[in-house]
Amino acid sequence: MEHEQSRRLGKRRRKRCVILIVIVVIIVIVIIAVVLGLTLRQNKSEFESTFLSGCEKFNQYDCKKLWGVFQQAYVDKDPCKVPVEAYDPLIAAAPFKPQCNKTMFWSKTKDVVHGFTEKRKDCFVTLEDTLLGSVLDGLTWCGKEGSNDTFTSGCPGWSECENNPVRSFWICASAAFADVACGDVTAMLNGSINTPFNPTSIFASVEVPRFNASRVKKLNVVVVIQKNNISNCNHSSLKNLTQALDTGITYGCKDVSESRIQECGAKPEIACGACW
Repeated sequence: MEHEQSRRLGKRRRKRCVILIVIVVIIVIVIIAVVLGLTLRQNKSEFESTFLSGCEKFNQYDCKKLWGVFQQAYVDKDPCKVPVEAYDPLIAAAPFKPQCNKTMFWSKTKDVVHGFTEKRKDCFVTLEDTLLGSVLDGLTWCGKEGSNDTFTSGCPGWSECENNPVRSFWICASAAFADVACGDVTAMLNGSINTPFNPTSIFASVEVPRFNASRVKKLNVVVVIQKNNISNCNHSSLKNLTQALDTGITYGCKDVSESRIQECGAKPEIACGACW
């Protein structure tokens, strides 16, 4: 009798333990779900805040409206199925303005170029110096099917799929920026790589083909020379560049040391035209 009672008590204890474990597991799952939800909302909020604060520095547009147009390009979509043209309404809402004789393009020289233009805004303007380029430079974003949120993690990388939100934006923006290039246009290319004018780069595949002789008078190429330099203005890829230019656009190239570019950026008394 006592053995039977003891066995029943043991069963009850085991049942209570199982119930307790199930309750603890449920609580842990709920906590994880809540934390994950808050994290996603925080990421969304931080990204939106970054977009709006960057936009407001330009004091040109209704930034809330611009944010809405931006989101329409990728929210509730497969992050690998956001075509370049999805950003056309955004570019139309904040169009690039012609900066004749000041437009600067670059390929594999981002830090050098921006280190210079940040100090000498009077000389040149890059895509990343414009409202949209400045706001989205260095950021990652995407949407998910069935969601109206913006995500900053779990998004495809640049080469993971062709039509991802970030890649499509920069291709669309680069094309539009090249479309308004006028007068003398400058491009900084890297003399430390095997192919300064790489046919797969955005500069070669998107921007150069948009240079129109009715607007662009000349393309001035600056090959940035560093200690480990392996290319210069005589590189064969630059001959391909001259052949890719629209008939009527003249071409010039100079090998310029990075130290000279830095010096020019640090000394505003040096005239823009005398930098190289």
